[in-house]
Amino acid sequence: MRLHFKQRFFSWFDSYDIYDEAGNTVYTVEGQLSWGHCLHILDAAGNHIGTVQERVFTLLPKFELYESGEYIGCIQKEFSFFRPRFDIDCFGWQVEGSFMEWDYTVTEPCGAVVAVISKELLNWTDTYSIDVVDPRNALYALMLVLAIDAEKCSGK
Repeated sequence: MRLHFKQRFFSWFDSYDIYDEAGNTVYTVEGQLSWGHCLHILDAAGNHIGTVQERVFTLLPKFELYESGEYIGCIQKEFSFFRPRFDIDCFGWQVEGSFMEWDYTVTEPCGAVVAVISKELLNWTDTYSIDVVDPRNALYALMLVLAIDAEKCSGK
């Protein structure tokens, strides 16, 4: 399953539209005014299905993930020199990025690929392609992309 993640150009807060391969809106993401990033994920019908909330006052960036209001885990950037790495305390997944921080691979503990995330260059806004092996993991892969993109924006 391939998702296309595109940040809205004119928006006061972080806002994104996520499309499937046919161009249909699958998810929308609305930012909320708060300390740190707070991103609410809505399905195509407008129902709230998830939240990515940045924890403030941490040494390295950390984001809590919620599905339908229930805490499912967090993602935290790890200290590394050449390739960005993130520690995820749910599902046992690992995220490793390319040197330029444009491409990421999400893997299971056994090494099987869960998702491949690629940043598309030469766009006015942040735009990513998310290839998810199992469509049941699409929401979780989206949460990871939101956290990574928010971390990169905070780092600037």
